Amino acid sequence: MRKIYHLAVEATLDVIGGKWKPVILCHLGGQTLRTSELCRLMPEVSQRVLTRQLRELEQDGIVNRKVYNQVPPRVEYSLTDEGKSLRNILLAMSDWGEKRIQREQQNGHEVEILDHNQAGFLQMK
Repeated sequence: MRKIYHLAVEATLDVIGGKWKPVILCHLGGQTLRTSELCRLMPEVSQRVLTRQLRELEQDGIVNRKVYNQVPPRVEYSLTDEGKSLRNILLAMSDWGEKRIQREQQNGHEVEILDHNQAGFLQMK
């Protein structure tokens, strides 16, 4: 199937678009994690959605999935080199979000960021 994008940014959003994919990438930024660890770090996402997002990232070559042949099966996720190449994009998105929330707060809106940690993005090298 042929994909046609009107703008190149669409190709980027096709891979990292959505609420959970950038969060997953941040958590995987400097480490390998199991599904259960990602669930603990992201309590708001359902197991089904997390699994689907991980599979899509794997299909796009952003995340590596390693399955260990044991009972119960153990699956670990890590970033590929292609995934690590998203570092600057994700940092820029995070910085933009921080500034936007600051403006919203200055305008009297009740909005906050619970975790300002960008360590995962910073560790992508």
